[in-house]
Amino acid sequence: METGKGGALPPSEQWGFTCQLGLPSFFRWLLPLSLALQIASIGILHQYRVRPGNDNFEFGWEMGRVARSIALGHGFSSPYEGNTGPTAWEPPLYPYLMGGVFKVFGIYTQASAWVLLSINSFFATLTCIPIYRIARRTFGERVARWSAIAWGLSPYVWYWSIHWIWDTTFTPFLLACIFLLALELQDWPGWQGWALFGVLYGIGALANPTMLAFLPFCGFWIWWHRYRNGLASFAGVVISSLVFFAAISPWVIRNYEVFDRFVFLRDDFGLQFRLGNGTGADGMLMAYLQPNLNKLELEHFQSMGELAYAESCKRKAFAWLRENPRRFAAISLKRLFYYWNGVPRESSSSAPFDFRTSAFLATSVLALWGLGRAVRKKIPGAWLLAGLMLMYPAIYYFVYPHARYRHPIEPQLTILIVFIICEALQGKGQRAEVRMQK
Repeated sequence: METGKGGALPPSEQWGFTCQLGLPSFFRWLLPLSLALQIASIGILHQYRVRPGNDNFEFGWEMGRVARSIALGHGFSSPYEGNTGPTAWEPPLYPYLMGGVFKVFGIYTQASAWVLLSINSFFATLTCIPIYRIARRTFGERVARWSAIAWGLSPYVWYWSIHWIWDTTFTPFLLACIFLLALELQDWPGWQGWALFGVLYGIGALANPTMLAFLPFCGFWIWWHRYRNGLASFAGVVISSLVFFAAISPWVIRNYEVFDRFVFLRDDFGLQFRLGNGTGADGMLMAYLQPNLNKLELEHFQSMGELAYAESCKRKAFAWLRENPRRFAAISLKRLFYYWNGVPRESSSSAPFDFRTSAFLATSVLALWGLGRAVRKKIPGAWLLAGLMLMYPAIYYFVYPHARYRHPIEPQLTILIVFIICEALQGKGQRAEVRMQK
C-alpha cells in the first residue's frame, strides 16, 4: 500500500501502528532481531577482543586515548602517547561517552569493548526508525518498509557497529534524524520544530562537525519550501540559531580558556589536510605521517603542542598545493572517485579500478541512479537528498577518502537503492502485464 507525501494509511492498515511512535507492526520483530544479531556477532566474531598492540591504540584510536585521560582524571587531553595537555583534536561527545564507560568497566578492557560496541549496535538499530519515516514521507510505504528492513538486517551496517569503536553509528542516526526533521519543518507551524533542529545540529556538531557541511543547503531548502507553503521562517531561524550556539558554546568557551585562543570545535584540520596532500600524495591517506605511526611526527606533536603542530602541518600542505595546483586538482578528482568507488587496497593502489570494491561502487551507482530518478519524478525531498549527497562528502574530496566517511549518509543511500529497485520491479511487472493483455 503506497502513501503520498505525509499521507495517512487507510483504516484497514492503521491497526499495525503503535499509538506512541506511529510505527508499523513489523518493527516489533525488526528492531529486537537487528540488535540481537549485532550483539551476537560481537561475541561470535570476537570483536570485543581489540588488538592490544601499540598500547591498545586501536581501541578507539585518538578518541580512546582521550577517553583514557578522562577516566584517569586528567581531563579531555592527550590524543597520542604522553601527557600532552588539553586537546581539541577530536569533538567531545564520543570521547566523553568512552571515558564514562572506561570509568565504570575499566580502561581498554573487554567489558568496555562489549558495552561500547553494544551502544553502537543500539544506535545502528534505532536508525531504522528515521529511515522508515524519511522513505515513507518521500517514496511511500513500500519503499519505507523495505528500506528499514534492508538497513536493520544488513551485515555491512553491522560491520560499522561491531568493528569500529568510534561515532560510526551515532552520526548516521543523528544525521538521519536531522534529515527527517528538515522534511517535517517545511510545513511545521510554531517554534518547537526549529528549537529541536537547533538541538539536533548542536549535538551533531559536538559528535561529528562534518555534519555542518550540510547545514547551509538544508536550511535554505527548509526556508524555500516554507516560503512556498506560506509559512514564515525568520523567527524560527533565530530560535534555531540561538539553541545551536547555546549547545556548542560550553565547548567553544572551554577551548578558548585552555588554549587562550578561539578554537571552534576541533583543531586537527592541518594534519588531516597534510595526510592527503604533500610529496607522494596519490589521492589516498598517507597514514605513515600520522603521529601514532611516525615517531618523528609524534616527537614534533609532543614538543610543539597540538595547535602549533597542526598549523605546521597545514603550512606544509598548502605550500605543496601552491607548488602543485594541477596535481592537487588531479588527485582531488581521484578522491571523488574513491569516495564513491571505495578506496583501493595498497597492493592495487596504482590500478585505475579495483574489482574488490565493485560491491561498494554498485551501491553508489544504484543510489545515484535512484536520486536521478527521484529528481526527474519530482519526488518530495529529492532535492534535499541531492543536497546531502553533494555537500556532505565535499571536504573528503580535498583531504582523503575512506569507506567510513560514506557511512553517515548511507541511510539515505539505502532508501534510494530500495527505491530504484522497487521502480525496476514495478516496471518489469507492468511490462509483463501488458504482454499478457496482448
